[in-house]
Amino acid sequence: QVLLAESGGGLVQPGGSLSLSCAASGSIFSIIVMGWYRQAPGKQRELVATVISGGRTNYADSVKGRFTISRDAAKNTVSLQMNSLKPEDTAVYYCYADLFSDRYYTRNEAWGQGTQVTVSS
Repeated sequence: QVLLAESGGGLVQPGGSLSLSCAASGSIFSIIVMGWYRQAPGKQRELVATVISGGRTNYADSVKGRFTISRDAAKNTVSLQMNSLKPEDTAVYYCYADLFSDRYYTRNEAWGQGTQVTVSS
């Protein structure tokens, strides 16, 4: 099994910054994609940012220019630096990984338990 452990959530004022981290452990041969999703009350879970093999990143339009995702492939970790935070960024943030779990390239995916980010005055 694969475990994703998130950290770094909390309360921040509008315009402030916060950084999230996620570490993957367990049966991992190679990470294909790691990223972050979020879910606000009454809304569906949505993609925030991802990074794939080769370093390509993609972001939701709502966070472009404010959030930066980075990955350390050797350590199977991913981080999300969030700047210029807005109240509408308030949500539970979930780490996600799409990976090969063994040398035979068995495909698997994993989700973290989520960490709360609250942006409020």
